[in-house]
Amino acid sequence: MALGRRKSEQQEAWVATMDLPRGPGHVFYDKLNALFAEHDFDVRVEALCRAHFADRIGRPSIPPGVYFRMLMVGYFEGLDSQRGIAWRCADSRSLAQFLGVEVTKKTPHHSSLTKMHQRLPLSVHEEVFTFVLQIAGAEDLVNGKTVAVDATLLEANAAMKSIVRRDTGDDWTAYVRKLAEAAGIQDPSDEELRRFDRKRKSKKASNADWVSTTDAESRIAKMKDGRTHLAIKAEHVVDLESDLLLAVTVHPADCGDPESGRESLADADANLRKVDPEKHIQEAAMDKGYHSASFLADCRAGEIRTYIPERKQPGTRKWTDKPTEYKEAVYANRRRMKGERGKRLGRLRCEYVERTFAHICETGGARRSWLRGLEKVNKRYLIHAAGRNLGVILRAKHGIGTPRSLQDGFAALCAALQHALRGLVKPLARFCGLALATKVEDTNWREIVAPGAPARAARAAA
Repeated sequence: MALGRRKSEQQEAWVATMDLPRGPGHVFYDKLNALFAEHDFDVRVEALCRAHFADRIGRPSIPPGVYFRMLMVGYFEGLDSQRGIAWRCADSRSLAQFLGVEVTKKTPHHSSLTKMHQRLPLSVHEEVFTFVLQIAGAEDLVNGKTVAVDATLLEANAAMKSIVRRDTGDDWTAYVRKLAEAAGIQDPSDEELRRFDRKRKSKKASNADWVSTTDAESRIAKMKDGRTHLAIKAEHVVDLESDLLLAVTVHPADCGDPESGRESLADADANLRKVDPEKHIQEAAMDKGYHSASFLADCRAGEIRTYIPERKQPGTRKWTDKPTEYKEAVYANRRRMKGERGKRLGRLRCEYVERTFAHICETGGARRSWLRGLEKVNKRYLIHAAGRNLGVILRAKHGIGTPRSLQDGFAALCAALQHALRGLVKPLARFCGLALATKVEDTNWREIVAPGAPARAARAAA
């Protein structure tokens, strides 16, 4: 075989389209396009978006089906920005085939995504999310009887340096300078200000006193890793039977769980009735942050049995200033939580809801938002959640829920075989008294069963 050399001269200016190489595509995206074609996804979304565009005036926009597919690519590929999505689609021929872009055409620019995102209202994105739920209902996957509700924080597209006082408009430096001058430090330098700010007490930044100049709807919050950041709150309602997301809502980070829980349960119940008018949420499992007498009474009035653990409070609760319905709802919830079903639903809530946060926020790239404003973040987050539901549907139909699941599937099979061989060989070696028993743990059975599998698994993880 002769050595191949890279050509440095200018390539041909004209190439016939039939001579261009065509990739085999991606199995996952081919299955997803087949699912869309089966349920007329493009026809449906074009009908939803037609009212928001002029009739044959101006340059045509990118097709709505392409726009929503690109946002779903952001979830499936773990991309957190529209620039990253546009670059990935332009770089991959399999994704271009998924979008339906011809080999001689360019994939949409990120500015086109921004224009579509600004033009289409939140209601259209909600309808697309509901339509994906209706696809799941057509596949007989939606139950909706028992749900779990929980919330997480998303990093807003704003820095703590952008906060100013609500009353005076002073930033942090000007505010600390006034405090230093009031404490007797005349004309302090920057070093003196930092030393004074480091030693002074009560340095808490309250949302009642401070607001961001770049994103006024973001709120100061403490993230899970301990950092203080401007954040937004996302809440999930998960069907514990099918693992589908029935509703996702975005709120300010300082919004209380009972207040946001009311809206989320109402949205989930409305989406469920659009899938099947006879279905209704009957049970809801939540964490102790949602425990509120008024919220429990509202759920009971809506015929929803709640499973919410109580906070530990000193003393005995007094009901003299509360309606009778509050007391009955709290005691009924307490009685249910002491039962075996309440404990089991609490465990399922932790498993299912945290899994959706891991899929959408961590591997799906939605933990850090590059959009500003609750409405814009909600639009993007809804399509991420719709992509996650599509993954659940495809997993039920074909056994794969993400494009990356195909990459490590063979490695997972080899790992299972390795585990089985260890279980068989070690007892046999001990029974025979062979020295092999001390060396079985160090044997790379995956390399023996399938040579090259560890290297493929490492490349897939990278």
